[in-house]
Amino acid sequence: MRFQQGFFSVARACSQCRGGGQIIPSPCKECRGAGRVKAKRSLKIRVPEGVDEGTRLRLEGEGEPGEAQGPRGDLYVVIRAVKHPFFERQDGNLLCEVPISFPQAALGATIDVPGLGGGTERVKVPAGTQTGEVFRQKGRGIKDLHSHRRGDLFIRVVVKTPENLNKEEKSLLQRLAELRGVDLEKPDRGLVDKLKNVIH
Repeated sequence: MRFQQGFFSVARACSQCRGGGQIIPSPCKECRGAGRVKAKRSLKIRVPEGVDEGTRLRLEGEGEPGEAQGPRGDLYVVIRAVKHPFFERQDGNLLCEVPISFPQAALGATIDVPGLGGGTERVKVPAGTQTGEVFRQKGRGIKDLHSHRRGDLFIRVVVKTPENLNKEEKSLLQRLAELRGVDLEKPDRGLVDKLKNVIH
């Protein structure tokens, strides 16, 4: 539509057809002639392996329809990762903590650790392992979304002190203390000296 304002001629879109050139005499009550209505629907999407917190997935043509019969826009899905009860993720690496018994730590053992996809990872724990030691399983972490390389799995072991010992078990541990020259009634001077060095 064109309007005259003094010496100037002003062109602007019609308020009814909005420049479309057509007026709908009996518009739909839902869309009011716009040709689109709001509706909810579910989409099934494939999440690729290796996505991380904040990753955006683009679904082409799944956004809102364009005006005046224009093409649909795109839908962007932002990934929010749920915290895993066993694994902790650091980039492509996985970290976990596994308890082992005192005999396993002292004598050495082979343990099974849960892995990705429901499988297990077999880890060899050498004799004399201390609590807090970390074992690395190379290439058993998460695949990188771009390079497709896998990170590593890091397993931290925690030596679990036995509880509710029976008479025979107590006797065996006391015998072990005697063989190792440990006086249970006196403080460990080596440990005391180490702590003094840390404090001072």
